[in-house]
Amino acid sequence: MTSRIRMAQCIAAAMFTAAAVSALAQQPAVSVLPDGARIEGAAAKADQVVAGGQVPDEATRAGVLGALRQVYGTANVVDRIEVLGSVGAPANWSANVQKLLTGALKQIRRGQLQIEGTQLTVSGEVGNEALRQKIVSDMALALNPTYTIKSNLRVPASEQIVLDQVLANRLIEFETGSATLTKKGRDLLDELAPTLGGLANKSVAIVGHTDNAGSRAANLALSQSRAEAVKGYLVNKGLDPANFATSGVGPDRPVAANDSEQGRSRNRRIEFRVGRL
Repeated sequence: MTSRIRMAQCIAAAMFTAAAVSALAQQPAVSVLPDGARIEGAAAKADQVVAGGQVPDEATRAGVLGALRQVYGTANVVDRIEVLGSVGAPANWSANVQKLLTGALKQIRRGQLQIEGTQLTVSGEVGNEALRQKIVSDMALALNPTYTIKSNLRVPASEQIVLDQVLANRLIEFETGSATLTKKGRDLLDELAPTLGGLANKSVAIVGHTDNAGSRAANLALSQSRAEAVKGYLVNKGLDPANFATSGVGPDRPVAANDSEQGRSRNRRIEFRVGRL
């Protein structure tokens, strides 16, 4: 029989959503399956790794569990591995598998690692393109050339990027010299509200900006009032006020020169910055 190992991570609350943990409970986390057999749902807590499946001998089982415990801690590894003498494995298969069970797995969110014989598939989400390439490269260098790697790792769009794409460089408009939203301004906030409301466990800083016409003190006050008006409008649409912070920086952070109407218009803006609560 050919050897197969299947691993789906359930590492820490920060790295998996509740929905992801639920899904992995049906396809148990870190399942080691050299002969293709499967073990039914092994539910894990958010900070646990569940190891399940079948291996050819006790030494292989101990090696896999030992590698996992070294990375995640003994208390966080749940053993569901079964020893089955009829399972066959390629030469040095156990040693190659253990080379993959490193701290690099912690950098993959919603991750899954599967090995069937000398075929390896890794999937999940990583923070940036450089990290995606490094993880795959390090895995390839750790294994001998008979192993092939298929990467399904991806870099998800950040919440900030998604919000910026919805805003699409459009400006939230106010009545001249006031903090009263125009109809266009309200319409744009109506469009933004579903995206802002979907930012779970995230805070959004609403920052008001002005051009440099008039006194700095007046512009600081106006920019603060406009930021608060945006927050108030969003709260009235049902969004949680605790998720928003407001500030006004007046003319202090221009994005264009104030020597033309076009530049001044660009500087009169509301900025949204996504962070963590």
